[in-house]
Amino acid sequence: MAKIAQSLIELIGNTPLLELTGTERELKLKARVIAKLEYLNPARSVKDRTALALIERAERKGRI
Repeated sequence: MAKIAQSLIELIGNTPLLELTGTERELKLKARVIAKLEYLNPARSVKDRTALALIERAERKGRI
């Protein structure tokens, strides 16, 4: 069963990967083709991890 996140922060850095088996089969590829589904990130961006790190650093330093 899939883990249900208790916080949006838990989803950062866990971008789902999807194997494109239909494309592999259609093109008769010998390699696996894997797509990273960035649009499923909380902020729809690859920058989520960077933003989280900046916020956590500012919190540790008492800036926010």
